[in-house]
Amino acid sequence: MPNKKLPSNLPAYPVEVTLLLLSNKWTILILRDLFTSTKRFGELKKSLNGVSQKVLTSNLRSLEEKGIIEREVFPEVPPRVEYRLTDLGKTLDPISKSMHDWGEFYKSIF
Repeated sequence: MPNKKLPSNLPAYPVEVTLLLLSNKWTILILRDLFTSTKRFGELKKSLNGVSQKVLTSNLRSLEEKGIIEREVFPEVPPRVEYRLTDLGKTLDPISKSMHDWGEFYKSIF
């Protein structure tokens, strides 16, 4: 379900809505990792060089509240938690691929 924290009056310009949802570099990098497969918290932290546990936790919660990812807790000791994209989150893949392609293009001209 969509995030209850999002304003009821979203910006008129669709790009602003997208930026509101994907507002920082960690969000984009978390999505990059989850496009390939379900990940555990430790796997994400290891992959995201330089992210603190607090920041990663905050970003994961935000993405979950927005309906972009889902979190599954397994009843084990110690508890195992996995994160995966929702169907809504999977629709962001073309945006991610376009950003990747443009980044490659930009790197190639300099």
